[in-house]
Amino acid sequence: MNDNIIPIFFTIDDEYAKFACTAITSIIENASKDYKYKINIVHRGLSEENMTKLSNLSNENFDIEFKKMKDEIERITERDENTYARFDYFSLSIYFRIFIADMFPEYKKGLYLDSDIIVLGDISKLYNNDIQDNIIGACVDMSIQDVPEFLNYVENAVGIDRAKYVNSGVLLMNLEKMREEKFSLKFMELMSTYYFETVAPDQDYINAMCCEKILFLNQEWDVMPMNKNEEYKDPKLIHYNLFKKPWCYDNIQYEKYFWEYAKKTEYYNQISDYKKNYTDERKERDKKSLEKLLKKAITIPNNVITFKGIYESGEDVRL
Repeated sequence: MNDNIIPIFFTIDDEYAKFACTAITSIIENASKDYKYKINIVHRGLSEENMTKLSNLSNENFDIEFKKMKDEIERITERDENTYARFDYFSLSIYFRIFIADMFPEYKKGLYLDSDIIVLGDISKLYNNDIQDNIIGACVDMSIQDVPEFLNYVENAVGIDRAKYVNSGVLLMNLEKMREEKFSLKFMELMSTYYFETVAPDQDYINAMCCEKILFLNQEWDVMPMNKNEEYKDPKLIHYNLFKKPWCYDNIQYEKYFWEYAKKTEYYNQISDYKKNYTDERKERDKKSLEKLLKKAITIPNNVITFKGIYESGEDVRL
């Protein structure tokens, strides 16, 4: 076991390499020098150029390693072929974080982070939260709190108290506990039996399965742009969730932090060009995608099969 290393996990492809680089740059700049860190980048295919640029971020405290997601998931699924036979790599890759404990058996604990973040605090302090016997540590998903349709979905489809539904883009993971609980196997059993329709696939499974074993982290570690609210005075982590990306749109709350660190990367010009070329057509596509999510949130609670319905029928959904 690597007890003296703080492991951090990202999953990206070539398109998201530039944003992951910006996120990692912010992590490195603000992290305590009292620790060693291992950034594990599990990817769906990265060019040599992108791997080189990301590797250039390594220093005496930070080591960066790459693993091909397809190879790792195939290695896991081959172990229990009767259970996993119905699924292929493409259907499982969106659930990457669910397999981290099995993919990295050398770690007892770790951090999973989405790439659309900026870390302003010392990441070791997030990692050093005492997770106790909980499976994960996470923050309440504030992006849904003023959307009645999503709140109804959370309570009547996922079956979770709206005030306890967490965002899975920032996770403190008790990897040892996940292996003990056979977390990924339980997920696969649920998925193969019911294949629940979801709004946020991995996030909804994680909430439904872990709801009684979650350490609720201080909200400062998953602050999201919400223009209706005043800005946090001292956010530790900004999460540009859903479509609120400063590299796509103007006047995004907390955008100054993103551009501060983007300017320090080799990708700055590429990111600037990406925003300049973000067309009205793509913005309209984003709008329609959000409308589609909202429609699903409205209709799914009426489905015959939901997490809540299966749980209330006496089936073992939760760990």
